[in-house]
Amino acid sequence: MIIVAAAAILLPLILLGGFNLPATKGMSISAVVVIITGYFFWHMSPAVLSASVLQALHKSLPILWILFGALLMLNCLRATGAIDRINQGFQALSADMRLQTILVAFLFGGLIEGVSGFGTPAMVTAPLLIALGFSPLAAVILALVADSTPAAFGAVGTPLTVGLSNVTEKTSTLNLIGLHVTQLDLFVGALMPAILILILILWFGPKKNRFKQWVEVLPWALVIGLIYSSIALLSAWLIGYEFVSIIAPLGTLVIAILSIRQRWLLPKRVQTQPWQVANYQPTATGTPKKMSLLKAWFPYLLVVVLLLASRVFSGLQKLMTAYANFSWRHILGFTSINSDWEFLYSPGTVLVLAAIIGLLVQAQSFKPLFPTAKKVVSSMGGTALALAVTLVMVQVFTNSGLNQADLPSMPMYIAKFVATYLAGIWIFMAPFLGQLGAFVTGSTTVSTLTFAQIQGDIATNAHLNPNLVLAAQLIGAAAGNMICVHNIVAVSSVVGLSGEEGTILRKTILPGLAYAALVGIAGLVLSQLL
Repeated sequence: MIIVAAAAILLPLILLGGFNLPATKGMSISAVVVIITGYFFWHMSPAVLSASVLQALHKSLPILWILFGALLMLNCLRATGAIDRINQGFQALSADMRLQTILVAFLFGGLIEGVSGFGTPAMVTAPLLIALGFSPLAAVILALVADSTPAAFGAVGTPLTVGLSNVTEKTSTLNLIGLHVTQLDLFVGALMPAILILILILWFGPKKNRFKQWVEVLPWALVIGLIYSSIALLSAWLIGYEFVSIIAPLGTLVIAILSIRQRWLLPKRVQTQPWQVANYQPTATGTPKKMSLLKAWFPYLLVVVLLLASRVFSGLQKLMTAYANFSWRHILGFTSINSDWEFLYSPGTVLVLAAIIGLLVQAQSFKPLFPTAKKVVSSMGGTALALAVTLVMVQVFTNSGLNQADLPSMPMYIAKFVATYLAGIWIFMAPFLGQLGAFVTGSTTVSTLTFAQIQGDIATNAHLNPNLVLAAQLIGAAAGNMICVHNIVAVSSVVGLSGEEGTILRKTILPGLAYAALVGIAGLVLSQLL
């Protein structure tokens, strides 16, 4: 039965990662097999299966709306020349792609994660990296891997507030778990800038002197990572978990820019001979743009401000969630099968609004809007299909607890099976379970909501610190963002790599597993100190 339960995990790995099938084919096969196993082995009724399919189709709509918003903004910025101006700004600061990776993918992406979540950061940062001369494959992989460390606190602390709601709703306990997350990240998250640069060099850089290419910026990368993790720890300790993923990337971004300008811990060659990939070709022209950097960045800054305001100010949040609420509750009468889509509150709506206002500010015209929107919609057909079938598989998998065989849901069955044999080293295994949940569901929050109870129970039975185990769950789930299939599908679509999902998964699974292993080791060390 464990093989049957694990079909939703094994099939995508085999079909996409092993046979390199595009997501439309690989995930369609996976969805059909999971539906069949749900019916014959878990005895899920046709009504539950139908409700799960409808739930999946509805859940794909807000993701596609976010994707539409990200693509619309990107193409509007291209139309106004703002992308070229942003590129020129980065070139003026540093043309070294190792440093640009940290500024754009890790720090700016971390800020977007802190105010948004929902897979938005990679969809925003990957196109920016391409504009700077990164290949589409490099841009997607770096954006996905970077969207890991910040995701534990993403969307103003939602993974803790909602993800741990089955375990505790006490603010003091949530703050303690958040503090443990930042303590673990002092060991692991601090390495993320160095890991990102290593990935860039090993997989996409010149083959000669690779170790030297990494070592010469390693001190800077380690210090930037340590500053990020230290600010995160201080934020969790002094302020609370909700704002960690906003304060840490924003504060570190300022310090990183200053360090590049002053060349702190950086060799002179980052300015005189900046590191670049072979066949380096930024999309911007060499002609200086008259547009100011502030005006060029205005749509992105507006996105951050609008998202932050809608998540922080309760009055505005209530207003945006009360109207145009397209959520579907109690699908086909099942109280636990729901799908949320608060249209005004969605990051997609904010992206679309920022793109439209950006056109007005940058071009004083809405003329490019409708042709651009039409082009974006026409490019999203394959992505819509891939997302839909992926989510069908996910929802059948997660709703399998509604069965006539008196079995736990498939994810809980896997978790209990694994815990039976590995409880003795559970502090090491906890992040892998979190990562497993995010790989299938695509959400740090949903993974934690699914597995928090069993993580806590195992910790209690094994005489481990339950708050530390839950912290490891959160970090592991955050790391799952880099291997989640529907995140990969969405980001691939933004940069024109639809059909290459298997290649991307094979690349991101290595840093994903390494990250979880490092968290497990850090958990073993920290459990001896607490």
